[in-house]
Amino acid sequence: MQLVGGLLIGAILFFLVLPTLLVIPISLNDGSYIEFPPKGLTLRWYHEFLSDPDWQAATIFSLKIALSTTIASTVIGTMAAIGLVRGNLPGKPLLQALSLGPMIVPHVVFGVALYLIFSPLGLTGNFAGFLVAHTVLSVPYVIITVSAALERFDPSLELAALSCGASRTRAFFNVVLPNIAPSVSAAAVFAFLASFDEATVAFFISDTGGKTISRKMFEDIDFNLTPVIASVSTLLVAISLVLMGSIHLLVGRGED
Repeated sequence: MQLVGGLLIGAILFFLVLPTLLVIPISLNDGSYIEFPPKGLTLRWYHEFLSDPDWQAATIFSLKIALSTTIASTVIGTMAAIGLVRGNLPGKPLLQALSLGPMIVPHVVFGVALYLIFSPLGLTGNFAGFLVAHTVLSVPYVIITVSAALERFDPSLELAALSCGASRTRAFFNVVLPNIAPSVSAAAVFAFLASFDEATVAFFISDTGGKTISRKMFEDIDFNLTPVIASVSTLLVAISLVLMGSIHLLVGRGED
């Protein structure tokens, strides 16, 4: 029975992973269109991605937004997690639920709402608008991850520092933060991925002056369907796997 269950789970996982795996040989296709199996193998489409000015601009724009979002959401989310876990706030359960709202509300609804707000303010298609939108989307991941670390943290360590004369701020930076640093780092990686891979909201707040790599991919699917899209997808999968692996290492180090 266990063997049958294991085979069934393996088959389900293979079915889920198969489309992602097929992207890799498609990205190496020697033909001019997306097709499987590939006619031949070539790195031409990776070179075209790296040398195309439009792809370069979209990639750099996405990286700038993702890195800035990572910093902003990590700081804001960590502070919010401390307040929600340590603070004696009125309506605390409601605040905790609201902090997770951006994860629950469909991104299409969120994108429409942001467009209606950002458009009159001139925040569509620029760095500031994307930074605000992606920070709102990324903060919940930080709150969840850091809150879990704070719940596991032994408060007697901080109390010992306070009893030795340390201020609460110094006790936090010298005692609490080093202990939860792996979880904060993992939260930062989650924030980066949430920003860099986000596509739905980008449809509503992008324009011709500023578009993310995900928006560029969907535009090319409509108007220029070539294996370049598969090569970009392969690179995104590789980046995601590397970062998820780093999260696993960070969380494992924090539990040791």
